[in-house]
Amino acid sequence: MLKEILIVDDHLVVRTGVSIILEEKLKNIAISTTDNYNETLGLLKKKTFDLIILDINIPGGRNTSMIQEIKELQTDVKILIFSVYEEETHACPYIIAGANGYLNKLSDKKMLINAVDTILKTGNYLTPSIVNELVKASNNKESMNPLDKLSKREREISELLVKGDGNIEIANKLSIQLTTVSTHKNKIFNKLNIKNIVELISIFNKSIGLDS
Repeated sequence: MLKEILIVDDHLVVRTGVSIILEEKLKNIAISTTDNYNETLGLLKKKTFDLIILDINIPGGRNTSMIQEIKELQTDVKILIFSVYEEETHACPYIIAGANGYLNKLSDKKMLINAVDTILKTGNYLTPSIVNELVKASNNKESMNPLDKLSKREREISELLVKGDGNIEIANKLSIQLTTVSTHKNKIFNKLNIKNIVELISIFNKSIGLDS
């Protein structure tokens, strides 16, 4: 049976290279590509996929919240995170969010083929190091991404705050009351135990590996 694979990455070389590698080694696959998150969501509303190979840093991306949004559109689709960031530091939040596997972009062709083939056959690809990190996360809840504490609306507002939008701009963009924005903002700060936007930006940067 033909397996539909979607590669989501904003670099043409990556999309092309991964496509060539998979088409050479795996049989009965059809590959589509997109280079941004909004285009991806649009395509998912039109076409069903078996596997999405998803980069973390894509235009319009929403970090771990992308997993839930994609699964809401296609419940059975499998997601392999394909990122430049080390799995020891970044895989756990995405697996917890619902991704089916995580692979570093520095992995060789054999590992890429194995990861894709394994997910298509078994549904998941978890290396021993990822399993180990999941065990540690289950024993220490604070090791999980603090942004996971936020509701979907709080996450939307926090992302706009990080981008530099003020309360009025956020209210207009989300079509909500200004007082509602203020209420959510206070909840965000309380849940993350922060006092200002600078600290919020720092948390976002750490969640995607831009800060140590």
